[in-house]
Amino acid sequence: MNLLYFAMIRESIGKSSETIDLPDHVKSVSGLLTYLESKGDNYISAFAQDDLIRVAVNQEYVGLNHAVTNADEIAIFPPMTGG
Repeated sequence: MNLLYFAMIRESIGKSSETIDLPDHVKSVSGLLTYLESKGDNYISAFAQDDLIRVAVNQEYVGLNHAVTNADEIAIFPPMTGG
């Protein structure tokens, strides 16, 4: 799975992308975020407001219950503000 991080999330984690092998128990975007938080404090900080994070799977915005697989490209965006 290819993960892409943007803006404040990228800054918190310290990288703009990474490739991971998805654990068998991770089946959804929500599960992915929980798994990533287990990788350390920088990930916990990056995903602290997971209900406000925007996620795209294969370039389409999806909800936290959307299914994920190792073949997916996941882009994770911080909460958006407008003006």
